[in-house]
Amino acid sequence: MIRVERVGPLATIQDLGRPGWFDSGVGAAGAADRGSLRLANRLVGNPEGAAAIEALLGGVELLALRHLTVAVTGAVAPITVDGRPMGMASVLEIEEEQRLRLGFAGSGLRSYIAVRGGIDVPPVLGSRSRDTLSGIGPEPLRVGDVLPVGRPPRTHPTVDVAPIAALTAGPLTVRVVPGPRADWFADAAALFAGEWTVSPDTDRIGARLDRRSGPVLRRAVDTELPTEGMALGSIQVPPSGQPVVFLADHPITGGYPVIGVVVDADVDVVAQARPGQAVRFRLSAPDPGSRA
Repeated sequence: MIRVERVGPLATIQDLGRPGWFDSGVGAAGAADRGSLRLANRLVGNPEGAAAIEALLGGVELLALRHLTVAVTGAVAPITVDGRPMGMASVLEIEEEQRLRLGFAGSGLRSYIAVRGGIDVPPVLGSRSRDTLSGIGPEPLRVGDVLPVGRPPRTHPTVDVAPIAALTAGPLTVRVVPGPRADWFADAAALFAGEWTVSPDTDRIGARLDRRSGPVLRRAVDTELPTEGMALGSIQVPPSGQPVVFLADHPITGGYPVIGVVVDADVDVVAQARPGQAVRFRLSAPDPGSRA
């Protein structure tokens, strides 16, 4: 068991989501940075899709009510156990009554705290993820919450720490496949010219972008677009011309044209982009990866 002693801007429980419910109007949700969740779970010996804590910008404190094996990945933040500094992406053994503190992230946006056995809250439609758009799944964490931990798996962690690429505060390069509505714009190539900036108005639904440099995206078609399905990573452009990259809790349909779709592997990169950070789009061939 774990007791929540402090919560930062937002902390939710996330796994790899609930695919397969689009026909019922329910999106997949799940971890915004799937790679970081998978790594945290592998470090503690869990299946990759076990439920963990996703902490926006850190600021979380947890009290262990029994011995726990924990790993923290994603956005880089100071980690201490009873005041002793610990490493990111390492296996941490926390004893009963010890406190794990996650400071505020210096780079990246979302950190993942995995515990051996997984966070064992009741699943909803097959997933323990919180969908912030629909309100499905466990409530965001609050001070005083006690989180159950599942039965430890038979496998054991085989490493002490994982080598990880450093998150950068500099410009990000994100690969994009054009379309399906690139022809609705006077010059769809404008998406790839200059730089965009991540807006403060960004969340698990989508990363909203402001133009930093380069030409404005202008519509060539003024008619209304019938509502159509939206994939993870879709770059939807509303009348303002400021695109939105859809993330984990995106709506499953939309009525604004999609100028391109972020390559699946780069969706995690966008999920870790902080407000004010520069983003450059690069033209890519179609991605064979799956979408949700």
